[in-house]
Amino acid sequence: MPSTCPNESPSWFKSSHSGGNATECVEAAHLSEGTAIRDSKASERRSLLFQPHSWTSFVSALKEGGLR
Repeated sequence: MPSTCPNESPSWFKSSHSGGNATECVEAAHLSEGTAIRDSKASERRSLLFQPHSWTSFVSALKEGGLR
């Protein structure tokens, strides 16, 4: 399970698959501890931090179509 994001100052970026209307978007930031994820519409809320191996597995599953 992911933990909450530490106090490190992240550089957030949006997915290349995000629409231009900004209604549904996830932002990510690569940190020394792993990859942080947050809802762009609620950026003041806590983010989730995924360990590097968990993030790599998640992205691989997405690319292979295993999370539909």
